[in-house]
Amino acid sequence: MRKRFFTPGLIALLLALALPAAAQNYPTKPIKIVVPFPAGGTSDVLARILGQKMTENWGQPVVVENKPGSSGNLGADAVAKSAADGYTLVLMDVGNLTIAPSLYKLPFNVEKDFAPVAMVGYSPHLLVVSNNVPANTTAELIAYAKTQKGKVNYAVASGMGSATHLAGVVFAKRSGIDWGYVPYKGGAQAITDLIGGQVDLTFNGMVATYPHVKGGKMKLIAMSSSKRHPDLPNVPTVGETLPGFLTGSWQGLLAPAGTPKAVVDKLHAEVMRITALPDVKERLSTLGAEANRMTPAEFAHWFKTEIPAMAKIVKDEKITVE
Repeated sequence: MRKRFFTPGLIALLLALALPAAAQNYPTKPIKIVVPFPAGGTSDVLARILGQKMTENWGQPVVVENKPGSSGNLGADAVAKSAADGYTLVLMDVGNLTIAPSLYKLPFNVEKDFAPVAMVGYSPHLLVVSNNVPANTTAELIAYAKTQKGKVNYAVASGMGSATHLAGVVFAKRSGIDWGYVPYKGGAQAITDLIGGQVDLTFNGMVATYPHVKGGKMKLIAMSSSKRHPDLPNVPTVGETLPGFLTGSWQGLLAPAGTPKAVVDKLHAEVMRITALPDVKERLSTLGAEANRMTPAEFAHWFKTEIPAMAKIVKDEKITVE
């Protein structure tokens, strides 16, 4: 019998030819989207919107798994070490991934261990206070906090070192405020305690926070965007009192590094399809979020620029985590 020999070059060629076919058939089994925060937060809400629409379109179950811990780093690490086949993804506030490298010794490398799929959307942070806090504007909040001499408690909605943590730190330093920080694993519990009066204020994503504002359970002081939101023209920005202040939630979908480009591209196209659907656009608008149309390459470039930018803020503000 004649033996067949496959050279490395031939094997690579055969694999390259097989990948497009694999992408065409993808997915052939359930997909898992890991949300590295508790249920109810911005990432969780968006993951479930995407999961439902993917399931309807592809006919394969898309399961959302909440895996909180270590300010989002636990769930991110689990996905970074998963099989690079497109069946395990992570959806999180990428602010955590751009800030964490400056604050923690991470068990993964953000730029090397992930394949960016899609920036799902952006929503500004809302500066909200408990109904017990006697302030209705940014200036009144600053004045009130200064009279309390460190007694005001700021809820860190996604753990120390998160985008919401930095928002609170920068706001306090710019305002000359000394307040305490109460860390939470996710925004949902922080909001629950804010409603109950256990903490006084927070910055948190609009998607998860605004419904409680509409329900009268807390007071909206200002928004963290660069300009006023078109649906809330009477709500000022923080920057109107503290010029240049800007923060928010950038929700991104990522796969493990090495995931075939054809699969990444198919996932990206599906996210773009979903976020362009009229009912999803309406839902995002209602929640105060807007879809982002970055390509995977543009998303990767965003990391390269944001990581050093966040490192500068951490250094300039002397931010540390214990």
